[in-house]
Amino acid sequence: MVRFRSMADDPQDGKKGGGLADLVKAESMLQLALALPAGCLIGAFAGEALDKHFHTKWMAIVGIVLGAAAGFTQIFKMAARAMRKDG
Repeated sequence: MVRFRSMADDPQDGKKGGGLADLVKAESMLQLALALPAGCLIGAFAGEALDKHFHTKWMAIVGIVLGAAAGFTQIFKMAARAMRKDG
């Protein structure tokens, strides 16, 4: 007879959280890695759309800068939350 265990049933081996906690940590690290590029891309696309609408050439640059600022803000918030949990 073969028994299957779910991830929630994984032995923790003295570690806090076990296998599921490792997946949650990996997901949060992926969010950190994608926050800045995603913010820049969204800002660039929004700025480009505004450039076409208003017939200007500078709003895409402002969108990239604002997207980068939003990405950095998100990174700092996630890092502060992670440090608070670990500490």
